Amino acid sequence: MTALDHSQTTRPATVPEWLRAGESRLRLQTIVRLRWLAVLGQTITVIGAYWVLGIELPIGACLAVIALSAWINVALRIRFPASHRLKSHYAFLMLGYDILQLAVMLFLTGGLQNPFAFLLIAPVTVSASTLPLKIIFALGALAIGAATLLTTFHYPLPWFDHTNLVLPFPYVMGVWAALVSGILFISFYSWRTAEEGRRMAEALAAAELVLAREQKLSALDGLAAAAAHGLGTPLATVAVVTKELMRDVKPSDPHYEDLVLLRAQAERCRQILAELAGRGEELDVIVSRLSLSHLIEEVVSPHRLVAVPIEVETGPAEGVQPDSPAAYEPITQRNPGVLYGLGNLVENAVDFATSKVDVTARWSKDEVRIVIADDGKGFPPNVLEQLGEPFVTTRPDEAFGEDAPDRVGMGLGFFIAKTLLERSGARLELANRESPQSGAVVTVVWPRGRFERAGEWGSRELD
Repeated sequence: MTALDHSQTTRPATVPEWLRAGESRLRLQTIVRLRWLAVLGQTITVIGAYWVLGIELPIGACLAVIALSAWINVALRIRFPASHRLKSHYAFLMLGYDILQLAVMLFLTGGLQNPFAFLLIAPVTVSASTLPLKIIFALGALAIGAATLLTTFHYPLPWFDHTNLVLPFPYVMGVWAALVSGILFISFYSWRTAEEGRRMAEALAAAELVLAREQKLSALDGLAAAAAHGLGTPLATVAVVTKELMRDVKPSDPHYEDLVLLRAQAERCRQILAELAGRGEELDVIVSRLSLSHLIEEVVSPHRLVAVPIEVETGPAEGVQPDSPAAYEPITQRNPGVLYGLGNLVENAVDFATSKVDVTARWSKDEVRIVIADDGKGFPPNVLEQLGEPFVTTRPDEAFGEDAPDRVGMGLGFFIAKTLLERSGARLELANRESPQSGAVVTVVWPRGRFERAGEWGSRELD
């Protein structure tokens, strides 16, 4: 069981196409607001330095560059709605302009000697949170290139009393090194955080879609029973009317055989609905509540005789007295999420087992423990600690031969199973068998009180 993934798991239809394709998640409104903030900050800084502090700087050129950004913002707001989502190349142009505009401002006011040079990091950080990786690299290279040129090419740094402050070149290079380090580190950190958030959101959408499908399947039995009760009266009416019509029609009449067929079919429908109603009543009483052994059997039965044998063992844990209350088998509420989660673990054990799969269920006064073990190669050490994160998988294409195209893992199966089981109050433990044995072992543990509380899990599964 080296890769915990469900063969039927696919990316959910609720995930937007642009997100799955790696397109930009950046809205125009975000760029416009950030740029207005930059325009306001640059204006206040330039005016304050020139008129309040008396520092001589090229005020006309600086205000012209700031006015250009303001004019572009106004044009964008007029041309596009605020909710417009930028395509990747347009987002690159917008953020690239912000880098160049800030570089021109720094060129006019001392280059990297200007303490505001660190703001070159901002556009790259924004791109790292919302754009594809190739765009982030391009913007990072543009910012680093601009910073490199500003180490040498720039107007002198304006200072008081109409003088220019000249800082040592090693200091300027230290600022350049700090700026480049900040661009690389902060951009990578922002990209990694945003990527994990995106993958988690997509995987949770897949988990909710799977759970909704399981709940719909569980609800079909109740709907069948309701349909049986609802259609019983109209079918009885059809049978009575057909019987009355047959009394008035002679066997030689051409419509007599049609009436006989109609009555027979109505009676057949009533029998089918009666069976459905009886099955629904049986499910209400029995299947809605499951003992632990029945739960295990329902999980295991679809996978028996598929590839390798599955050996099931249930019973009280060691040390539990046979006549104590703890020895009684725990009973739980039927839960689609738990059935799906356990079924996913059993399916993967069957896929990667060599000769057999062992499923062991034990209970005590305090806990209920289910252990699913196979005798395959076990979990690879390099992914053991990462299993449970979305899109982490080691399921190889060749593991399934001709069926590989339909069985290639995406890393969502175990994430979904883990999420559903943990929402029911369970804790998952992953390990490999101790040498000389080989194989993977997955242990699912519930507090007994949580396992036995009925009707509580379903209300929490989609919280």
